[in-house]
Amino acid sequence: MTVNNNMLPAYQRVIIKLSGELLKSPQDPLDGERIRAFAEKLVAVRALGTQVAVVVGGGNIIRGAVAAKKNAIDRVTADHMGMLAIVINGLAIMDALEKMGAPTRVMSAIEMDRIAEPFILRRATHHLEKGRIVILVAGTGNPYVSTDTAAALRGLEIGARLLIKATKVDGVYSADPKKHASATKFDRISFDDCIAKHLKVMDATAFTLCRENNLPVMVLDLFEKDALLRAVRGEKVGTLVS
Repeated sequence: MTVNNNMLPAYQRVIIKLSGELLKSPQDPLDGERIRAFAEKLVAVRALGTQVAVVVGGGNIIRGAVAAKKNAIDRVTADHMGMLAIVINGLAIMDALEKMGAPTRVMSAIEMDRIAEPFILRRATHHLEKGRIVILVAGTGNPYVSTDTAAALRGLEIGARLLIKATKVDGVYSADPKKHASATKFDRISFDDCIAKHLKVMDATAFTLCRENNLPVMVLDLFEKDALLRAVRGEKVGTLVS
């Protein structure tokens, strides 16, 4: 049998950071169509033979920092509420994946044994090695820590070869492309150049973790056709920060 090298993954294990806001529609904080579409993309990536972990945000339901400021809720309490929102999103993605026949595990940084496994590194890597999609929820379990940082930390822990930041923008630009028509997109850029050019790829803590531990970050548009697949194959898509 002839193997099509274009169909082989360039990365054996990846971690995908998904903003919770990508799961919502104007009418619903949890849009079933968007959740199913994301699940289909994960199934396609898994079919390449790549091991897939996912860190999802909770901004479609509640953001701790915003809730604390807007509703005068204690920041630690608001962040814990945000962690629970992340769990809700993770369970929704799990349900969509399982309906597609994809073996899935939800692992939580906060113990809630009746609905998710606790995050234990060796158990997580075992699931990945068995071909299960692992959804990592509740951030790091700590307040004041973003899901970007959770994705960077978990990615390093599990030995991911690439962190994919799935957004609504097709890469990193020299300026906000919505505000500046002259903004140019970078196909590749170094961590140091991002700092020198004051480009915000992710929050400072997450960025530093990736930079100091040589975990490349791919920023791409989740809604661009086959963007996730192409990224995992090592094709030109989005912006690679390394």
